[in-house]
Amino acid sequence: MAATPIKKKTRAALAAMKEKGEKVAWITAYTAPQARFAEAAGVDMILVGDSGGMCILGYENTIPVTMEESLTMCKAARRGAPNTYIVGDMPFMSYQVSEEEAVMNAGRYIKEAGMDAIKLEGGVSCESRIKAIVDAGICVFGHIGMTPQSSGIQGVLAQGRDVPQAKGVIDDGYAVQRAGAHFMLVEAVPPELGQYLASQLDIPVYGIGGGWALDGQLLIIADLLGEFQAFTPKFVTKKANLAEISVEAIKSYVADVKSKAFPLDEHCYHVKKDCMDGVTALFKKMALKPDKVKDLIPPGP
Repeated sequence: MAATPIKKKTRAALAAMKEKGEKVAWITAYTAPQARFAEAAGVDMILVGDSGGMCILGYENTIPVTMEESLTMCKAARRGAPNTYIVGDMPFMSYQVSEEEAVMNAGRYIKEAGMDAIKLEGGVSCESRIKAIVDAGICVFGHIGMTPQSSGIQGVLAQGRDVPQAKGVIDDGYAVQRAGAHFMLVEAVPPELGQYLASQLDIPVYGIGGGWALDGQLLIIADLLGEFQAFTPKFVTKKANLAEISVEAIKSYVADVKSKAFPLDEHCYHVKKDCMDGVTALFKKMALKPDKVKDLIPPGP
């Protein structure tokens, strides 16, 4: 019996999950294999985050990520997960300059990369950008709380832990909804604040480090699988340690090559038996070092 095809979630279906109290589980992915694994595992959504700049491209933070790099990762993820709702993350300075540039760049995620929605950071500060993109017919995920693109101002720290900061996060949340965004991500805030936002806003509010009361949870795939080693945020649950597994596997490979345990005959493609004489004659005819020809003849099966 053939497997039942995976049906992509719709914006309406995701919104309905909030009303039903059904949690949304989503994850980042930046490559076709990562996205393929995520789809096979049954995630509700994928975010092609600018965090790929750190997890895939090796940048120290997300700031250097360009539109072209982001779109390349988005296209790869879409090829890997054709039946999953995917959100493209707009990088630093792709929407801050003007409403016109914000709309144009947001549109590229839909037209060129096949994204279902875009995400951008900021609340009050980018309310007009969110509205302009929504007015252009594009689904928008707002992102408030700790916003990595603003790390030069905020510092990479949890937000909303005192009264002034909590008010700032709430103001941002209200601004995101007021601008017409369809969903919101809140990062690294106290669970009390996450619960407040989820209960007060009509749009789904998802968290990455925002507590259990939110409408869903997001994690960085490289954190979840133990690939990213620079640091591990407090809100991460690590389900594997691919860094350790990968290093040990590569060590084993290096040792096999050094000891001549790899490759073995079973790893080789031999010359066809009925072509061996012809290939041997070719070797001898073209040899620059005739005395070495015997070493070049492949062994028999």
